[in-house]
Amino acid sequence: MTRSTLVLHLCALAVALLITACAESPTGRNQLLLVSEEQMAAMGDQAFQQMKQEKPRVDNATTSEYVNCVARTITGAISSSYNWEVAVFEDDAVNAFALPGGNIGVFTGLLKVTKNQHQLAAVIGHEVAHVIARHSAARVSSQLATELGVSILAAGTGMDPRLIGTGADLLLSLPYSRGDETEADRLGLQYMARAGFDPRESVDLWRNMAQEGGARPPEFLSTHPSPGSRIRDLQEYMPSAVQTYQQARAAGRRPQCVP
Repeated sequence: MTRSTLVLHLCALAVALLITACAESPTGRNQLLLVSEEQMAAMGDQAFQQMKQEKPRVDNATTSEYVNCVARTITGAISSSYNWEVAVFEDDAVNAFALPGGNIGVFTGLLKVTKNQHQLAAVIGHEVAHVIARHSAARVSSQLATELGVSILAAGTGMDPRLIGTGADLLLSLPYSRGDETEADRLGLQYMARAGFDPRESVDLWRNMAQEGGARPPEFLSTHPSPGSRIRDLQEYMPSAVQTYQQARAAGRRPQCVP
């Protein structure tokens, strides 16, 4: 086989793989998924273990149980095959994350901004939505395709095990796109409402975030929507979320997670 023929075969295989790797998110957005759920779970578990080794965890049992209560309530209300694990890290950063494999991390700095269980549920629901919508798989797929080009596409049916560590690092460093963030807000509202948390508190949460953030770059320079844009989007999705919340309350889902 000549070099040019080999290149043509590789290109044809790459195109075929890209076509078969195209998928839709829960809200109908297009995604490129070159990695399987099992591969992403392996990356997520490794990244979570890495985080637990690098950061101290909170030793306050009340705080830990509070966060676990909110997280368990949300994950118990959605359809997922994961056995979710929650860790609370002693860190002043206003942050939380969820990783494939069923891993949720919350920093204690976030608890100073979320004023009640509903606002914490808004954050955890948002992060869980990233996992359910496979946003991590899409961003890792995009990054690997960009960095490794035809070599990763030519693998065809699987991923080189050596890439698992690379993927784990990517999970902790790559930002989500603004489209992913908006979709996670939309899905997260439904998840928290389905669990019996008041979705209207999400608006107050982002007002708190805006006050905490101070000066920030223009929205177009960031992968995250500005708090103002986020609040407008949340208000657009709110009527449906409130209806779901009222149905959950009527069904007896009334969480009592106490900080």
